[in-house]
Amino acid sequence: MTVETIASLRARLRALVANPRDVDVLLADVTGRTPAWLFAHGEEQIDPAAVEALVRRRIDGEPLQYIRGKAEFFGREFFVDDRVLIPRPETELLVEAAIARAPRGARVLDVGSGSGCIAITIERERRDLEVTSIDVSVAALAVATRNARAHEANVRFAASDAFEAIRGEFDLIVANPPYIPRAGYDELATEVREHEPQIALTPGPRGTEMIERILKARRAPVVMLEIGFGQLADVRDVAGGYEIVHVINDLAGIERVVVLSRHGRT
Repeated sequence: MTVETIASLRARLRALVANPRDVDVLLADVTGRTPAWLFAHGEEQIDPAAVEALVRRRIDGEPLQYIRGKAEFFGREFFVDDRVLIPRPETELLVEAAIARAPRGARVLDVGSGSGCIAITIERERRDLEVTSIDVSVAALAVATRNARAHEANVRFAASDAFEAIRGEFDLIVANPPYIPRAGYDELATEVREHEPQIALTPGPRGTEMIERILKARRAPVVMLEIGFGQLADVRDVAGGYEIVHVINDLAGIERVVVLSRHGRT
């Protein structure tokens, strides 16, 4: 077995990646130590093989979250792999809006389960809510169900293409739908385009196809959506009987979450 000091291994691998911190994170995962401990114990010797294998995946463009098998969202850890979109900090704005605005005891529907991070977080933060989450991808639902078990969340999951398998009305619909126009998808970073599921990123040429399906169904008086850069006017054009009553900007000042109501208020 080949061994190498931690300091030597860190220096060698950090020179190969765009973000040297990724090496520290992977090294910590493999050794079960913190990055601070590794830095302070650089003279310790380890077998470099396991860390090298993970770093090669990172060099090849695989997202760090998939390599680690986990991502943080709203202070919780979620299992992720290439069956689901990696949770983004911007989506926490959508969850915050739902937590703050959902009526007590409301029936909430999350369209597009993915990892389950939206539905699970809403249910864990608001135990009074009845939360259902749907996704067209059975593979994604397997990931979401695993995360629900891990967090002991009382979320009902169902396989459904939009609302085809869902009956009844809801008090609130939340969604981080695929919203990137097809032309924009081709311009995404290679790391995103080649590793994250296309179905979770782009719905078609316009980017609003899934948003239109959600709004045309008119299954709830209030709908909250995450949207893309510069997409607010497009959402207003397809709002139908809904009125945009609130817009939430992300930290970059981008209009990121829209709240729509059939009654002009929430």
